Amino acid sequence: MRIAVLGTGIVGRTLAAALAGRGHDLVVGTRDVDATATRPDVAEWQAAHPGVRLVPLGETAAHGEVVVNATSGEGTVAAVVAAGDVAGKVVADVSNALDFSAGFPPTLSVANTDSIGEQLQRAFPDARVVKTLNTMNASVMADPSLVPGEHHVFVAGDDAEAKAVVTGLLTDLGWPATSVLDLGGIRAARSTEMYLPLWLSLMGVAGSPAFNIRLVRG
Repeated sequence: MRIAVLGTGIVGRTLAAALAGRGHDLVVGTRDVDATATRPDVAEWQAAHPGVRLVPLGETAAHGEVVVNATSGEGTVAAVVAAGDVAGKVVADVSNALDFSAGFPPTLSVANTDSIGEQLQRAFPDARVVKTLNTMNASVMADPSLVPGEHHVFVAGDDAEAKAVVTGLLTDLGWPATSVLDLGGIRAARSTEMYLPLWLSLMGVAGSPAFNIRLVRG
């Protein structure tokens, strides 16, 4: 499958490398390819993953059957606008609305009555937005075996077929189908995005980001 990742941070690079390793055709979009390629972290990553191409952001939507939004939450809509025409495409949104303007820990720039996932769907009504993977560290997103035992990943979106496509990609990453929990429509993105303050507190308790949610049914 042709996949375009928006964002060259650790989340975008980790997911792009993992999906490329499963045989998908990956590009990663950035506003300035030359400037991004000279960043030490990106240069090292590119050397390790030469099959994943850096492309101008405006070329990403044309490449991808699936567009993965791994940009910062506040920059999401602008980044997808810059990516090109996403009408009809599956947009997997893994972003979080973290606001670091007052330092650490961050607050949420969107909460309670809205979410980044919903903003995306409103801004691009012909796209098929699915919120997923935003409730865990990037390394766990790409390799769920880092957390022992059964644990869960969520999908939320208004298009059942799009959620099935994203679920297929999750299984490619190593998530068993039984670990994928469908929360319903895109409105459920509010709940997964508002989990992030708790995630930060749990990371402090765990002393590591290598943990995840497990739903235990009574």
